[in-house]
Amino acid sequence: MTENTVRTWLVAREYEHEDMVTLVYATPDGERAVFQQKSTRMLFDSTVTAALDVEPNRLETVDPEDRERYANEAERMTERHDPDDEV
Repeated sequence: MTENTVRTWLVAREYEHEDMVTLVYATPDGERAVFQQKSTRMLFDSTVTAALDVEPNRLETVDPEDRERYANEAERMTERHDPDDEV
């Protein structure tokens, strides 16, 4: 993490259909997140880590209904994983 990035934690894997997965990385407070869509084939060819450092302008505001769940999951990930752990 640098002073120009924000640490986010993997809080969800959402399966759109059998060929597409959305990875959700949220800030520890669950307020903002970055969403990455990847094909299932791409997932096998890349590493998914517990945390991701992103530029603040890439973060989106999280729906209020999801904030508490994302915050709880981010807390769980920080307790169980180092940022670069493969998950």
